Amino acid sequence: MTTLNETHDPARKSWIETANAANTDFPIQNLPFGVFTAPGRDARGGVAIGDMIFDIKAALEAGLFSSAATEVAKAASLPALNTFMAMPPAHVSGLRRELSDLLRTGGRAEKHKSNLLVPMNSATMKVPADIGGFTDFFTSIDHVTRATRVLRPDAPIPPSFKHLPMAYNGRASSIVASGVPVIRPQGQQGRSNGASAFAPSRMLDYELEVGIYVGAGNELGHPIPLHEARDRIFGLCLLNDWSARDIQRFESFPLGPFLGKCFATSVSPWIVTTEALAPFRVSSRKRTADDPPLHDHLSDARDQTEGGFDIALTAALETPAMRAKGDAPAPITRTNLNALYWSCAQMITHHASNGCNLEPGDLLGTGTLSGPTDESRACMLELTTGGKQPLTLPNGENRNWLEDGDAVVFNGRCNRDGAVSIGFGECRAEIAPALATALPSRL
Repeated sequence: MTTLNETHDPARKSWIETANAANTDFPIQNLPFGVFTAPGRDARGGVAIGDMIFDIKAALEAGLFSSAATEVAKAASLPALNTFMAMPPAHVSGLRRELSDLLRTGGRAEKHKSNLLVPMNSATMKVPADIGGFTDFFTSIDHVTRATRVLRPDAPIPPSFKHLPMAYNGRASSIVASGVPVIRPQGQQGRSNGASAFAPSRMLDYELEVGIYVGAGNELGHPIPLHEARDRIFGLCLLNDWSARDIQRFESFPLGPFLGKCFATSVSPWIVTTEALAPFRVSSRKRTADDPPLHDHLSDARDQTEGGFDIALTAALETPAMRAKGDAPAPITRTNLNALYWSCAQMITHHASNGCNLEPGDLLGTGTLSGPTDESRACMLELTTGGKQPLTLPNGENRNWLEDGDAVVFNGRCNRDGAVSIGFGECRAEIAPALATALPSRL
């Protein structure tokens, strides 16, 4: 069973008062890791606590860590967290316990707080790792069912979907942190007369996903057994796998997504560790009698009983008109990570099953996390039936696809009786117009 410790104690409070608020994403029971810059501070690792960032490098300079945790803290203070992520889970857990002790009520860090804390609203967040590889999966059966129905009504669910976690290799270089604008991509699109045109995408979409950061990797040629895979997951974030559906549709058959996907992927900047998520583990999705049996390498009793996470996820849309009036973004998707057909650990094991070497800081996307209900449709492709049925927003505006100036905002929250609720922070991006210097097109 999942191991809980004193860092999960609901009675534990912090000397940072905003960390004790009921609605904070970052109570002392969370302590996610990220990388930030701030006035007078170069890029470095930090921990989210309430509305503050705890500066690990400054804490090292103050001599606040034990000798056992100092080397781990040094790795966590770097401007990319790959070295820290590669460390054994026990090392990460040990640092997290020391951070919890430093930040709890009466913790010895309080007397140094003027040097250790940076207000979140004065910091700039970075992508927290040097991401060498990005793989996006396709693991919600509700999404694959609806998307297939929209894109190719005559086609069944891909026959391999229930046999293995399907995926494609994405583009690590175009992963950006929350807040970075997404420029509308240009590309070739099919036209009804059988010709094609090069133009800005007219069918820009979001995909609500969760990102999985790899911790310790594996040697080339050496697979990762499923019973070890959960310990290779450093933590999770929110992920928006932006999609240009018109470009994607024209290019995808038979080799799959390329330019319709690789123009941008947005991630939330804080990595919530698997230890922080321990109270919110749930069973993996139950397979039905009609599902094919799992191959041995994708079957593990522990993964079946606690391989999932109960994370409530929302996507909201903010239009320029809403922004001008000061209206809050309108929720358009409510779903949960437990919509996955395949578990996070199964994705890791499948990815490495042919001997592919995963490396610390590699990022996996779960794929669009649509559930069975209408409100859990997690992209515009599903919400508008491929642009045929406009989405009506509370202010009366309609959207078939995302427009310039629109901002998409993701949030994630974990709740369970007897545990302190934790969150992921925001994953947000606003759509900027296509560049004016377009390449020439020939119809």
